[in-house]
Amino acid sequence: MTLIKSISGIRGTIGGAPGNNLTPVDVVKFASAYGTWIKSRKGKKIVIGRDARISGEMVNSLVVATLQGLGLDVIDLGLSTTPTVEIAVPLEKAAGGIILTASHNPAQWNALKLLNEHGEFITAEDGATVLQIAEEERFDFASVEQLGSYHYTDKYIRKHIDLVVKHKLVNVKAIQKARFKIAVDAVNSTGGIFIPQLLKALGVKKIIPLYCEPNGKFPHNPEPLPENLKKISSVVKKEKCHLGIVVDPDVDRLAFVQEDGKAFGEEYTLVAVADYVLSKRKGNTVSNLSSTRALRDVTEKANGKYVAAAVGEVNVVTAMKEANAVIGGEGNGGIIVPDLHYGRDALIGIGLFLTHLARSNKKVSELRNDLPSYFISKNKIELTPDIDVDKVLEAVRETYISHPINTIDGVKIDFEEEKEWVHLRKSNTEPIIRIYAESQNEKKANALAQRMIAAIQTIIKS
Repeated sequence: MTLIKSISGIRGTIGGAPGNNLTPVDVVKFASAYGTWIKSRKGKKIVIGRDARISGEMVNSLVVATLQGLGLDVIDLGLSTTPTVEIAVPLEKAAGGIILTASHNPAQWNALKLLNEHGEFITAEDGATVLQIAEEERFDFASVEQLGSYHYTDKYIRKHIDLVVKHKLVNVKAIQKARFKIAVDAVNSTGGIFIPQLLKALGVKKIIPLYCEPNGKFPHNPEPLPENLKKISSVVKKEKCHLGIVVDPDVDRLAFVQEDGKAFGEEYTLVAVADYVLSKRKGNTVSNLSSTRALRDVTEKANGKYVAAAVGEVNVVTAMKEANAVIGGEGNGGIIVPDLHYGRDALIGIGLFLTHLARSNKKVSELRNDLPSYFISKNKIELTPDIDVDKVLEAVRETYISHPINTIDGVKIDFEEEKEWVHLRKSNTEPIIRIYAESQNEKKANALAQRMIAAIQTIIKS
């Protein structure tokens, strides 16, 4: 019984009662609201694409029919990726796009993720408007003579790959010369279509596919965290691969497995790629407040400026534009390269990382050891609904007022001398406070997190 309405879209579990889960009624309702919003902006064309989860075909049919019923023309990319749809929207001169994916959520979930005419996630203000339209059911469907058209195309897989291959900082010759042997875990979603084709275009001839059949039957938890990557880790080590590549179901998050079978760490996907980009382009970087300090370190080492944004891709993109950043993203393995497009994109991340690896003449583990070493401890405190979370966070801020504090998204406290930080933010969907703490090793990070948890519990009791 889960239906979550947010400014960027709607997600939930399939089946059950309307209004409690993501049912066909809810899909039609929110597709109608988004389409109505597009029409209010004089839009006519919408690009859609989906990951391979089992409910995708059903949800796709409902969304297509609803948009046509509103008089909108639909360009359907079929099995695709989030970044591919983001690229297709401006190339098609469309008014927006919908990605049918619940990202890293398990198979019973699906979602409608909403884009504007730039192929970027809609703003908080626009998202609120869409939700209001849905709440009021302000829909006006087209007459039979004005129904929208439908066109299916699979050309954007090639277009996306070509854009990555031709990117100025991707060196196909160097990758080809390195003769990489790479294992790929695509969790039986659309990465199984896109990633092997990308690797072949980059000159990689030895590819070991794991879970690359896009049937939506996820063989493990689809979030690319170390505890979910045991199979590919063993394969990389056994087959003596140079590395393993892991993506989530909609291919906007990227993680690596080192040649020794250990996880590279999704926090370090962005750091490693940024380290390479900054060696070629002088400029600034952006990540969210809950991402590792290592990005700040490599940015300042390259004489750039690091900017922290509120959690959420739309917030990171806004900050990147303001800072004129050359690269940015999030510590969940999301890489945003602005001269390609303003969206998290595992494909460009792969092209840049393999170029970096090939040119370095190092092992993946050696590249990791060259980067600043930190560890993030991720925790949460469950609260009763009667507790005012905002007052708790304000009390924490006042307690640590002598330290540098950022309040754009909860409370982030920097302990500069120890090169540590802790970030506290309330969940938008649960009565909890998320507590992320980072230090130079696991023991120190956990100790900092526990110290903060104890402080919060004291505040609550008082």
